[in-house]
Amino acid sequence: MLEIIGAGVALIIAVILVLAARQPDVCHIARSIFVAAPPERVFPLVDDPRATNEWSPFVKDESVKLSYAGPERGVGAACDFEGDAKVGAGRVEIVESVAPSKVVVALRLDRPMKCSNRVEFTIAPQDGGSLVTWDMKGRQPFIGKLFSLVMKPEKMVGGAFEQGLSDLKRLVETAREEAAE
Repeated sequence: MLEIIGAGVALIIAVILVLAARQPDVCHIARSIFVAAPPERVFPLVDDPRATNEWSPFVKDESVKLSYAGPERGVGAACDFEGDAKVGAGRVEIVESVAPSKVVVALRLDRPMKCSNRVEFTIAPQDGGSLVTWDMKGRQPFIGKLFSLVMKPEKMVGGAFEQGLSDLKRLVETAREEAAE
């Protein structure tokens, strides 16, 4: 009887490992939103880590500790963060900045899992405003593939991107309305 149970457990573990191995090698998540403002109004809130932290869903918790390095904005501007298990710890650093259309950020997570991702914000002029896209790509090691069987990164991180873009939109459009008054 124990042999049958052991064989069943081994089979379940083997199936889980095969399913994990078949997950993509690259994790890619992207979301976009229309903002009723020109790219020049949106860009400063993406090109400055302090301004980004005003709308980023990842640092909303007051227990997250932030420290900044490098210039205030543009290439080399960086933010180190440390929070609970949900936020983790790591660093974001701007590695490319093309006003007013693109900001590329190197994201390094030290915990809960070590990883490095490329995050790209594009701000494209669109009739009456801008289309803002938040795009993240990174290599997905086996442990990440295993984790993705239980917690879908697309759903988990994609939802956070949607919230952050919505907060960015509100921040930009509210500032535009206040300036018009």
